[in-house]
Amino acid sequence: MPDQTNFSVRFWGVRGTVACPGLSTTRYGGNTSCVEVVCGGERLIFDAGTGLRELGRDICNGNGPLKAHIFFTHTHLDHIGGLPFFRPAYVKGNYFEFWGGHLKASGTGLKQVLETLLQPPLFPVPLNILHACVAFHDFDAGETLSPFAGVEVRTLSLNHPGGATGYRVQFGDRSLCYITDVEHEEGEVGSDLVEFVRDSEVMIYDSTYTDQEFPSFKGWGHSTWQQGVRICEQAGVNRLVCFHHDPGRDDTALDQLAEELARTRPGSVVAREGMTLFL
Repeated sequence: MPDQTNFSVRFWGVRGTVACPGLSTTRYGGNTSCVEVVCGGERLIFDAGTGLRELGRDICNGNGPLKAHIFFTHTHLDHIGGLPFFRPAYVKGNYFEFWGGHLKASGTGLKQVLETLLQPPLFPVPLNILHACVAFHDFDAGETLSPFAGVEVRTLSLNHPGGATGYRVQFGDRSLCYITDVEHEEGEVGSDLVEFVRDSEVMIYDSTYTDQEFPSFKGWGHSTWQQGVRICEQAGVNRLVCFHHDPGRDDTALDQLAEELARTRPGSVVAREGMTLFL
């Protein structure tokens, strides 16, 4: 049984849509979605955006075989673009399991989608060049998964073009929710989502837009930080983490968002690369 005193989340990529490195994004980071959750000694990774490259460099230290489960919300490019550059996947003896909950109903599998990405002319080497032992799991969003003893991962279908999956990691009596690439109905909080995240300690939430911007982007599949606040208030979530920042929102704009968030809901934070939270 994993040590239940060790439950943490670290952010390796916090942007949505496209990576945006540059002088104006140095403090919050420009890499796309990748979040590492450690439960005891076990590692769960959520999404394989460009932040996955830095995560791989950090953990590929030669101290024995690596094992992790990688959960994809969906397979748009900003959530899979780091996979070809994930060094540990090329090391024989490492072991990774990939999970996707948005493709099974369409008759397409996660392995098939990633094989399409990792082949010429898009990429010079195929998926089977990954020398680590890799297993693929397609499931229907709504199922409960058990990647490790003592760790439960609940899933929920999200409103996003092509589908997406939300995740709730339950470890002992604590839980963390990862809810990104979801579009809400204007004026509604969403009872299914509220119940899914109820009483969790942390909710990482798609905060691409503001309420003022949202009407101009209906149908794009994203939400607002104010909607995250409303969900947390109704669901009794302890801390909101704003995530999946618009690539056009520079450090100054995110500082302003952080100030407004702190006034609106003290204790909540804006995600930045390298930030670690302990539950």
